[in-house]
Amino acid sequence: MSKSYKEIMNQITTFIFDVDGVLTDGSVHVTQSGEMLRVMNIRDGFAMKAAVESGYNVCVISGGSSEGVRIRLRNLGITDIHLACPDKVENFKEYIDIYNIFPEQVLYMGDDIPDFHVMKLVGLPTCPQDASPEIKEISQYISHKNGGRGAVRDVIEQVMRVQGKWDTYFNGKHD
Repeated sequence: MSKSYKEIMNQITTFIFDVDGVLTDGSVHVTQSGEMLRVMNIRDGFAMKAAVESGYNVCVISGGSSEGVRIRLRNLGITDIHLACPDKVENFKEYIDIYNIFPEQVLYMGDDIPDFHVMKLVGLPTCPQDASPEIKEISQYISHKNGGRGAVRDVIEQVMRVQGKWDTYFNGKHD
């Protein structure tokens, strides 16, 4: 009998997120100079900061590259930011090896084909509501929120609630 996603959430110590389509809605605004601007959700950011401050590992692995995204994530306290990654599986394996993390302790949220192979390796593969059909098919949890619209907050809050850390964080110094 396989575990429910809520049971698996008890063992999560690490969150790994894709950027485009997960932390953003997948759109880019292209300026006249060719710069690509992305929009990120403040509530997702709050949850990521809460996770970092509560002792979780938070990592971003993305094929895209944006200095603005890097700055935003650093401002949230995230130090493991891997952008312009042609092989997400390789980055994932290096990351868990460096920090001595077991794959079953990892929640990964992806939304499209470049996330497929790494999602097959983690304990809890998740995706936003508007992910591609192939990603939805392998996800053990599909958020009711779209990418860039609270899906990241949804999974972080659920894990922290299952582990009894959300209320502690919220009722502590952050109320």
